[in-house]
Amino acid sequence: MIITRSPLRISLGGGGTDIPSYYREHGGFLIAAGIDKYVYVTLHETFRQEIIVKYSKTELVRSAEEIAHPIVREALRLIQIEDPHLEITSMADIPAGTGLGSSGSFTTALLRALHAYRKNFVPPRELAEQACHIEIDRLGEPVGKQDQYIAAFGGITCFTFPPDGEVRPEPLRISPATLHDLEDGLALFFTGFSRSASDILRDQDQRTRANDPGMLDNLHYVKELGRQSKQCLEEGDLRAFAGLMHTHWEHKKKRSRGMSNSLIDDYYGLARRNGALGGKLIGAGGGGFLMFYSEDKARVRRAMREAGLQEVRFRFDFEGTRVVAIS
Repeated sequence: MIITRSPLRISLGGGGTDIPSYYREHGGFLIAAGIDKYVYVTLHETFRQEIIVKYSKTELVRSAEEIAHPIVREALRLIQIEDPHLEITSMADIPAGTGLGSSGSFTTALLRALHAYRKNFVPPRELAEQACHIEIDRLGEPVGKQDQYIAAFGGITCFTFPPDGEVRPEPLRISPATLHDLEDGLALFFTGFSRSASDILRDQDQRTRANDPGMLDNLHYVKELGRQSKQCLEEGDLRAFAGLMHTHWEHKKKRSRGMSNSLIDDYYGLARRNGALGGKLIGAGGGGFLMFYSEDKARVRRAMREAGLQEVRFRFDFEGTRVVAIS
């Protein structure tokens, strides 16, 4: 039995500039953080000649080629595992479609489990690149590299995406006091909407490939906001950081009509009226989690709770994707 876990993530600045269609021409930059909400994968050998895959569905097949789940199928192909005596099960602290990068976390956790089964050592960068290769190259998903990289590395990490594709991770140089205040001031609330990010990301990808001026200007500006956010966090100016979050959200909404809706806008306005200094919707948009920074989190919590929103409390994860147990 092998058990692995991979952290979900929040974005702290520059999100959206990790899509290949953008960074291959203009370079990207963002800050992401792993949180202590996880995707888990268990793998163990079965007695019978069969492959069992359990997620929201259960598959029972005779070979890897028959597996319907695209990530599982491609991961087995990539690691060249053909053994028809495996059971693979996944579970998560937070459901998919909520903007916390669950697909990238699942892929890195699965790959870590398969490498452990093969007794391979794989460093975080290679793990992240293999996950990106599966999702972007093999499956053609219109996603970026943020989710896979922050899942593999964990921590609060700055990622530079140069046009040559050689992602450069760098830990955020944040003081212990600022880290404590940041963790203490951030709050996540579920909007009640789950969604697939594919449509929004595909629209961004297509418009970027077409050199749409509005989309490119938006991403250029968001990238600069990410760099300013890095400076604010490293200088300990969390009020300024929160202001940049608000500006980021206002510009992010302009990328797509599906980015927000009237109810999400109402929730956001309610939080702002109750002490949130800044916030944004996490992930591609359309639903999932609203994140706010406040110096009076109790007041924001009370307002959101009265509006019917569920809070998910979290701490930062500094371990990244790892093997939890082997027996």
